[in-house]
Amino acid sequence: MAFTLPEGLAPEVYPLAWLVGRWRGEGVVVYPNVPETAVVQEVVVDHDGGPYLTWTSTMWLAPSAGTHEEEPRVWARESGYWRVPADRPEGLPADRHPVDLLLVDPAGHLSLYAGAVGNGRIDLVSDLVARTPDAAEVTAGKRLYGLVQGELMWTWDLAAFGEPLQSYASARLSRVDA
Repeated sequence: MAFTLPEGLAPEVYPLAWLVGRWRGEGVVVYPNVPETAVVQEVVVDHDGGPYLTWTSTMWLAPSAGTHEEEPRVWARESGYWRVPADRPEGLPADRHPVDLLLVDPAGHLSLYAGAVGNGRIDLVSDLVARTPDAAEVTAGKRLYGLVQGELMWTWDLAAFGEPLQSYASARLSRVDA
């Protein structure tokens, strides 16, 4: 299947063009003191022609077998912006581009991730994690996104609650529209 650049997309974000769309799928969250839990996630990546992409993500607890829950419960939400900075870090391979992801969540966290995008892969590490006084302590994060056989695969490592950086969440999402 041929890929077409989304209409009106700013050239600055062409390296991220493959992310644009609505994605949905299943994943898992697990962390010390958080038992392994199945989740359903929907991600919407969009643009308005500016030199950035918008990002919204919602994770719901997956319905448990044998339960009669009518409304799925939200596990997490986040929104933010993807940017491709013009300045290239020294040593970045020619087939990769710098990338920033700025995220906020209603639990009281603001995170700035920096990394590289290229060849259907995005590697990010947290550059800044800020929180409101009553938000859970989160000190670092690392994310990996990849386009694998047309699906968006991702993992999220987290350092929180006094624990070292370790796996927190992952999912496999399919495009539900272009």
